[in-house]
Amino acid sequence: MSDYNGGYSNYNSGYNNYNGGGFRNNDRNGGGNGGFRGGRGGRFGGQRREVERVELTTPEWDLDSLPKFEKNFYTEHPDVAARSEDDVRQFRKENDMTIEGHDIPKPITSFDEAGFPDYVLSEVKQQGFPKPTAIQCQGWPMALSGRDMVGIAATGSGKTLSYCLPLIVHINAQPLLKHGDGPIVLILAPTRELAVQIQTECSKFGSSSRIRNTCIYGGAPKGQQIRDLARGVEICIATPGRLIDMLETGKTNLKRVTYLVLDEADRMLDMGFEPQIRKIVDQIRPDRQTLMWSATWPKEVKNLTRDYLVDPIQVTIGSLELSASHTITQLVEVVTEFEKRDRLVKHLEIATTDKEAKCLVFASTKRACDEITSYLREDGWPALAIHGDKDQHERDWVLREFRSGKAPIMVATDVAARGIGMYTLAF
Repeated sequence: MSDYNGGYSNYNSGYNNYNGGGFRNNDRNGGGNGGFRGGRGGRFGGQRREVERVELTTPEWDLDSLPKFEKNFYTEHPDVAARSEDDVRQFRKENDMTIEGHDIPKPITSFDEAGFPDYVLSEVKQQGFPKPTAIQCQGWPMALSGRDMVGIAATGSGKTLSYCLPLIVHINAQPLLKHGDGPIVLILAPTRELAVQIQTECSKFGSSSRIRNTCIYGGAPKGQQIRDLARGVEICIATPGRLIDMLETGKTNLKRVTYLVLDEADRMLDMGFEPQIRKIVDQIRPDRQTLMWSATWPKEVKNLTRDYLVDPIQVTIGSLELSASHTITQLVEVVTEFEKRDRLVKHLEIATTDKEAKCLVFASTKRACDEITSYLREDGWPALAIHGDKDQHERDWVLREFRSGKAPIMVATDVAARGIGMYTLAF
């Protein structure tokens, strides 16, 4: 473990130098931020002007006076149209797919059947995906049809692409943004990590259409986010708290939003975001298209669906009941508090016999997360920690080190529960 430990010391030192040097002692900011955490009193050398905030209220919508927009872009492929109802039923059964609602489009079985324009299809094929996932097979026709919809599938099943590709088609059919316009597409996500992951996918598939996006989340400087919004973006990916801040200070508006996505809706409600979500959705024209994606289907998500989706259609992959993933081998050991850390080290010794393996250790609290990380590092393990009290630069750095394999052990709270884009975890 000595190589690991020495390497980690360098990483840690490098990160601290990065923060303690150029970032935390920026001459432009009047001598820095007082060590970033030590105080911000002298940041600009003078008093900061308070930005006027306006409490958000629900507008009175007059649908007749609102500009019309197109949201149904689905044309059924001849091969799909030719499939019998028996074939469709068999396909849905094989993929553990359940649907609810009326006039639901038949599922597709290949990228070519999805009905995407060539500029979208070519981007997908370049990524080398062999075929659509189950949620994409049914979700794409539903999303392209312009209907309000609910998609329920396990985390990592391809839900992001299920709404990402249809939104590109949606944006390209709308009038160009004018000065002062807000985004056309709004995607709400529960955590910074998931928001950044979504932005990566939007950038990857929207580049050919020159679709601009920005990611709005707390824990990072507002300056660049405000500049992105001022220049105009077609896609805004946001966590609820920071977006409300931008709306109340007049940095953006949601008058142009016609495609709304609530991603990992159950997680957002678990984190207590329901009041913020309702406040945000009330700012958007009611005839928008709303797509809700979730890994589970609790009553809180059902209530939100009932209040904000109009005549929705729904697809569920797998069971609505919480169950263990069939792709993961789960071992449960009942041990005393005293034995926990010794057992953790034993499992890490087994896991790291494979030099390519990455290990993700979950802790219930931020304090436990830091304590376990310190314990492992003192014992020579290359562990890094990530939780909500870490600033965004450090969280991004930790994720980069973990994904690259330079620090193959990450100790985390539930901020890493969804959306970190890891497909090679061993333990």
